[in-house]
This record gives sequence, structure tokens and C-alpha cells, in this order.
Amino acid sequence: MSEIQPKKHFYSDAEFYTSPEARSLRILSEYLGPRQRFSRNHIEDTIVFFGSARLVSKQKAEQALKKASKSPSRQMRKKLEHDLTMSQYYEDSKALAKKLTYWSKKRKNSKHRYIITSGGGPGIMEAANRGASEAKGLTIGLNITVPHEQSGNKWLTPELCMEFHYFFMRKFWMAYLAKALVVFPGGFGTLDELMEILTLIQTKKIKKSIPIVLYGKNFWDNTINWEYLLKAGTVSKKDLDLFTICDSVEDAFTFLTTKITGTHTGPNF
Repeated sequence: MSEIQPKKHFYSDAEFYTSPEARSLRILSEYLGPRQRFSRNHIEDTIVFFGSARLVSKQKAEQALKKASKSPSRQMRKKLEHDLTMSQYYEDSKALAKKLTYWSKKRKNSKHRYIITSGGGPGIMEAANRGASEAKGLTIGLNITVPHEQSGNKWLTPELCMEFHYFFMRKFWMAYLAKALVVFPGGFGTLDELMEILTLIQTKKIKKSIPIVLYGKNFWDNTINWEYLLKAGTVSKKDLDLFTICDSVEDAFTFLTTKITGTHTGPNF
């Protein structure tokens, strides 16, 4: 009778680890794995940038417009011109992240480094990571595996480029270390992330103070009618004090650095 060979350990069994029964282990790994990386790199404080993955740099937008045929359709030309207009948000995201990184690096006798963090993808996320990288700072990307979208832009610090499967675990790490939040124009994902953070602060599930900048007055005034929410009685006046709307890199920088240095202490959750 042949000797029975034991199967490999469950923890090294890919079939088991990817099964529904092991889902709790996969969730736990997306808590413990990032925690180890942050601890190893002595990261306790982040400034998180949210925004659209679809926006491009001014250079790319200008190149696309230039490469278009001499007589493109009116619809195509209108789109390319709109892309060029929206590219200003990419440039402002990069500039603000760079300015904040320089500011953080000049702080003496402080363990708080306020590392620029994004969702790790293209667009506004890339711009923020790029600005921090150009300022010679560390920069974090909390990527998510989704179809049809780049994950892990080239400006990320390799050790701090992390890949998530679960949106809720990714959002946990976006919120947990955050000492400030900057929200640029974006779509469903950006709005989801913003509203979750606002809800957690409103309900005091997040106990620390997180200054929040909504960047781009024209975009936000057209996207969410905050005053109507107040008029309808679905939010209170103090809820609208949870964020400020800025229209320039300088205003956003001044607001964030003033608030961060004065109000970021206290428990996280």
C-alpha cells in the first residue's frame, strides 16, 4: 500500500486561500500587509488626494489637440478643448502636492511627515504622486484592482505602492492615517470616497480632525447643491463647516498647513 502524501499547508494552498471560506483571511491580509509597510517606513501621517483618473496633464492635452486632424469633427474638437481646460486640475494637483511635500520636509524636530497619498492610478492621482516625487519625497499609492484602468503610476515610491482587492479596506487605509484630504473633480469613485469620509466625521466615527479641501469652485458648485441640502433639512449648517472650497493652490496650501499644524492630534477612530 503506497504511502499517503499529505497535502500542502492550508496557508500555502492557493486554491483554499482564494476560496469563499478564506475571505476573512484575505480581508485581514489587506489590513496587516499595509500596516507592516507603513510601520517599516515610519509613516504615521498622510495627506490624501482624491480625484478623477480621466484627467490628463496640460502637455498631453495639448499634444492630443495638436495631433488631431486639421479638420476634426466639431464634437471631437470640443472634447479635446474641454480636456485641455480640465488639465488645469492635473497641474494644480501636482503643484499642491509638491508644495506640501517641500513644506513637510522643512519641518524640523517633527516625526510627522504628511506623506502624499493617492489611489495610485492615473489622472489626479498620478499628478499628486508626481508632485511629491518631484519634490524628492515619499509618495503612497493605494491601488485597487478594477477592469480597464491602470493601477500603479510610475511616480509612486515602490515600497509604498500597494494593491487592494476590497474597496472598503483600501478606504480604511486612506482614512486611518489621513491628517488632511484634498478632493479634486472626479466621478462616482471620488464622490463615494468624499461622502464616506464626511459621514464618518459627521457621525464621529472618525474622532480626529481632518481638514478637507474641495478643489475647484465651479466644479463643486455644479456637482452638489450644498445649500439645497441645507434648505431641505437633510444636513445641518455645521455639517457644511466640515470642508472648505478652494480655487487656487496657494489658498489650499495655506488652509491645509494652518489646520494641520493646529488640529491633527487625537485618536484616529
